[in-house]
Amino acid sequence: MPSEKVMEKKKQEVEMLTQMLKDSCAGVLVDYKGIPVSEDTALRAQLRAADVQYHVVKNTLLNLAVKNAGLDELANVLSGTTAIATSKQDYVAAARILSGYAATHKNFSLKSGFIDGRVINEGTLAALAKLPSREVLLATVCNAFNAPIAAFARAVQAIADKQGETAA
Repeated sequence: MPSEKVMEKKKQEVEMLTQMLKDSCAGVLVDYKGIPVSEDTALRAQLRAADVQYHVVKNTLLNLAVKNAGLDELANVLSGTTAIATSKQDYVAAARILSGYAATHKNFSLKSGFIDGRVINEGTLAALAKLPSREVLLATVCNAFNAPIAAFARAVQAIADKQGETAA
């Protein structure tokens, strides 16, 4: 039987994981076995730069946390080695980075994920990973809104230039 101190530490870790899941807009669970420390360090740096939290966790503790967070369907993939990447603001960052990493490393694979409290499968994760970043999407939308305005401004300028030519 574990000591009170050990049990308290595990309870705190479950609470931390539960809160992390609840506070995140998106997350990805991966099987990370067999990756070298240097590559793991580089991956973590890339995730940190995108403001993604990445934790290697014990399946039993994560199982309790996913149930507490209302993500019960994630319990089905909690076997083997498990790490979780979550983001509070960017829906695609974790999926994009981890999917790219999995494509080049045979020992690294995506298990499942969630978006806004709903569990998603590997197919949805793959589609999510192909989306551009939030900044690129916003720039595309801004360009789409700006194009008609710019065209209108050019047409008005052309009319003004033409009228200026006929008056002279």
